Amino acid sequence: MTQSIWEASCRLPEFPQLREDIRTDVLVIGGGIAGILCAYQLTRAGADCVLAEADRLCGGVTGKTTAKITVQHGLFAADLLSRFGEEKARLYLAANRAALAEYRRLCRTVDCGLAAEDSCVYTLHREDQIRRELTALRQLGAEAEYVRGLPLPFTTAGAVRLRDQARFHPLRFLGALARDLRVYEHTPVRRLEGTAAVTDRGRISARKIIAATHFPFLNKHGSYFLKLYQSRSYVLALKGAARLDAMYVDGSGTGLSFRNEGDVLLLGGGAHRTGKPGGGWQVLEEAARKYYPDAKEVGRWAAQDCMSLDGVPYIGRYSRNTPDLFVATGFHKWGMTSAMAAAMVLRDLVQGRENPYAAVFSPSRTMLRPQLAVNGAGAAASLLTPTRPRCPHMGCALKWNPREQTWDCPCHGSRFTRTGELLDGPAMGDLPRRP
Repeated sequence: MTQSIWEASCRLPEFPQLREDIRTDVLVIGGGIAGILCAYQLTRAGADCVLAEADRLCGGVTGKTTAKITVQHGLFAADLLSRFGEEKARLYLAANRAALAEYRRLCRTVDCGLAAEDSCVYTLHREDQIRRELTALRQLGAEAEYVRGLPLPFTTAGAVRLRDQARFHPLRFLGALARDLRVYEHTPVRRLEGTAAVTDRGRISARKIIAATHFPFLNKHGSYFLKLYQSRSYVLALKGAARLDAMYVDGSGTGLSFRNEGDVLLLGGGAHRTGKPGGGWQVLEEAARKYYPDAKEVGRWAAQDCMSLDGVPYIGRYSRNTPDLFVATGFHKWGMTSAMAAAMVLRDLVQGRENPYAAVFSPSRTMLRPQLAVNGAGAAASLLTPTRPRCPHMGCALKWNPREQTWDCPCHGSRFTRTGELLDGPAMGDLPRRP
């Protein structure tokens, strides 16, 4: 089963393809969670807004999430303090708290199974990391707790817990919000001409444009091909596994995550950079056999996330030179709260209003981070590799992924089937047919 449990249990509303030239105040490109929330927030604020989706709503990463709504983004607080200082770290936390509160408010009238649940980040060996994180969270005003004796099937060195976070059914939530929006599906934007978007059967003229396409598709502005890479991760849905009392994730970023949805346990992990070797399904299959031998697999799926240079999303003007073009990307595996924070920030920026959190997420902040050298060196090596096929995005050499039977780009994360059909961007089309 490659469908997620969300996709298998929810039918989203359908929308027409654009077949004429139209005008609007704001065009949102991309119909995942970020695009839908941006369009919803702007429409509710009174803006004339159109959303254009290349395929079907939520057909990409959004449908493959584990759907945890939490302000606790791994072991993040201590790193935020060291990279950004206390003021901006507090604003980052406040933005995500505001996002969580907005979900709670909206879900009062949407049947999407929203439920409060504690969030715990654990470590297998590094108790000092948990203590450091606990100190940082408390410095930022969070009521964090140190916990031991976790109900996980292996021994840990402890965890830091934040109470009253949330989980939900994302597609039921987004389907309800999308029904009253002006949406065009099967309407890929082929190029931008100023603030006009050219599609296959119509042109959308707008005053402002938001690119919510997961990985930004314009290379000439913003240097996102250097500022982002993609990380792939995997989920097994297990029935008959032990029920847990909270949501758990390994603070290392490469271990296992756990959360329940009804009587199903979502076991996540196996993360690796797209196009590079990594754990993949094998890690989860071995963990399921070891820890839950009597459980039955009822679903499996994979997704990939855009990772920024410093762990904070890029939300704001696409670049300094594009005053009418905006972006939301780099959610770093925490797309639920990050997408809502993006929608609230961009709602204000697009309408010319101040937003207290905008400076934290500015895409024009410094690129001088260690990850920049890693991204640049990897891209250079791939570009110099004399092999075929090559990614149509920027010409990097594709790598064969034998576990998923796909061609993957190690530079920016585009993926293609064995026969060349596009699976994931930022590439915008299939591989060229070989003569």
